[in-house]
Amino acid sequence: MRRLELLRVEHRDLDSAIAVLMEAGAGDQMQIARFKKRKLRLRDEIAQLEDALVPDIIA
Repeated sequence: MRRLELLRVEHRDLDSAIAVLMEAGAGDQMQIARFKKRKLRLRDEIAQLEDALVPDIIA
């Protein structure tokens, strides 16, 4: 659970950092692209952890 919360916090932080860089207009496009890729990897890892927490329902 702790790992999941840390990933969510990092994901929100990256979202904020990307927004600030884009608003400032001074953002390095390569840096923004790296942040976006990291954010996508975090989203995937968060989804995997959430799936592991929810038990499979047998229909």
